Amino acid sequence: MIKEKVRSVASGYVALVILPLLTAGCALMFIRSAVQDKPATAAIFVIGLVVTLICYKGFFMVHPNQAKVLQLFGTYVGSVRQTGLRWANPFYSKEAISLRVRNFESGVMKVNDSSGNPIDIAAVVVWKVVDSAEAVFEVDDYQSFVQIQSEAALRNLATSYPYEAHDDHTIALRSDPQAIAEKLCVEVQDRLDKAGVQALEARITHLAYAQEIASAMLKRQQAQAIVAARRQIVDGAVGMVKMALTELEEQGVVDLDEERKANMVSNLLVVLCGEENARPVLNAGSLYS
Repeated sequence: MIKEKVRSVASGYVALVILPLLTAGCALMFIRSAVQDKPATAAIFVIGLVVTLICYKGFFMVHPNQAKVLQLFGTYVGSVRQTGLRWANPFYSKEAISLRVRNFESGVMKVNDSSGNPIDIAAVVVWKVVDSAEAVFEVDDYQSFVQIQSEAALRNLATSYPYEAHDDHTIALRSDPQAIAEKLCVEVQDRLDKAGVQALEARITHLAYAQEIASAMLKRQQAQAIVAARRQIVDGAVGMVKMALTELEEQGVVDLDEERKANMVSNLLVVLCGEENARPVLNAGSLYS
């Protein structure tokens, strides 16, 4: 692989002073040689004037957070990161590569999660070029490469995890966004290493069940929420009944046999777990008649 070589080149401001002086000197000496009828000398200064004019092509600008990749007749000679006006061999070709941080937001893609459920997912990847030589020479178009590989990494990640977890030990796309973002960033970076690109951050921006199963999954989520709520209500009611029976026995308020305890537990659970307010019924008799 071609790795970046940072190359130092001459200051353009120094060349901006020297080249005009050389141009003026060659032009003046050519005129003097022509006046003195010295054709050989005049030809030498003509050649010098042409070379000096060609040297003007060596000027180029390097902006902040930018690199210029230099090639000499197809051979990579280095990358310039020094900002400002620079001067180098006029025969160098100079390709500008931005080193700024950039965003890529994928479109919404339909994939299947690890459970086989179709989901719609999208992500944003924050990236920048860290090796200008690899970005230019190792891939054909590094920006297109970033887009395609980021989408491929997102698809692979989505098929590796379920949309939602059914226990506390499973990493899921919806319930563990931070862990999923870290794994997505690692997945993207593994694919972009060969292009001289660093993935700074990757996060899911859109996540939902596909339209054809969204209604069924919504009912499923509602049912799970109802079951969870009922379980919490029952747990609380059982705790309150147990506390009531224990305090009644400890304080000696009433001595209940097993049948009366069962009846009391039944009544308390109906009151505590019912969806509507309880309507008390006065019993004029006893439990046994």
